[in-house]
Amino acid sequence: MLRFRAWRRWRGDADGDPAHVAPGERIPFVCNLCGTANSGTLTELSREAPSCTHCGSNVRFRAMAYLTTLEVLVRAQPLPEVAPRKDIFGLGLSDADAYARPLAEKFSYENTYYHTQPRLDIANIDAAREGRYDFVIASDVFEHVVPPVARAFENARRMLKPGGKFIFTVPFVPEGDTREHYPELHDWSMAENNGRWTLTNRTDDGREQSFTDLVFHGGPGSTLEMRLFSGAALEREFRAAGFSCLRVAAESCLRFGIHWPEPWSVPMVAYA
Repeated sequence: MLRFRAWRRWRGDADGDPAHVAPGERIPFVCNLCGTANSGTLTELSREAPSCTHCGSNVRFRAMAYLTTLEVLVRAQPLPEVAPRKDIFGLGLSDADAYARPLAEKFSYENTYYHTQPRLDIANIDAAREGRYDFVIASDVFEHVVPPVARAFENARRMLKPGGKFIFTVPFVPEGDTREHYPELHDWSMAENNGRWTLTNRTDDGREQSFTDLVFHGGPGSTLEMRLFSGAALEREFRAAGFSCLRVAAESCLRFGIHWPEPWSVPMVAYA
């Protein structure tokens, strides 16, 4: 049975309480990736919009570093202040350079990619990676994995050491079930004609399919959205993959410029 770890949403002055922040009030924060002092309003602390004036990090990027230090080192720290721990092994799945580079300086961490070296297909991992990592990060990756996505959750757990942490984000909706856009994907390809992309598919039983209303994240060709998760479906995926505990990491940390105004598309931490 998947257990849920409770977590304080607000406690102590260090992280701040958004409920006490006036509309339009500027909040000072330090980017925990590069150490730059910044300020911004709650509305400017967006999941995706850059809000660090030096490295251009957004809330999601800073949350990945915040959760890594909190979960692995037991105390949230800015990465520039972390003493190197090369005895801790981590793996990233197409992590952004803004946090991948400082993580590599502090830990024995490798960032991998689906399309280039060092390459890793989370749906088909090498046995040498099993049980190797103290933490694995996948931020906005699993919505792009070719179905069935259950393989990716299972492989993430298999790569972790006992007690390892899977630090995870995807866009998800609070209700309903996951919407698979191409549930019968089998023998497929994409083609572009006059700026319009088409996905063609031959199903396992030989039927031809064609899709034109494709959704891309960050550019066509390699970031096709395969599905839109729901919160309940994610819980089922983690449970089925064999994770022992799950924490929905929706807490804000205003000292690092991290704020989640809504309870969806927030980070999660799954425990091996």
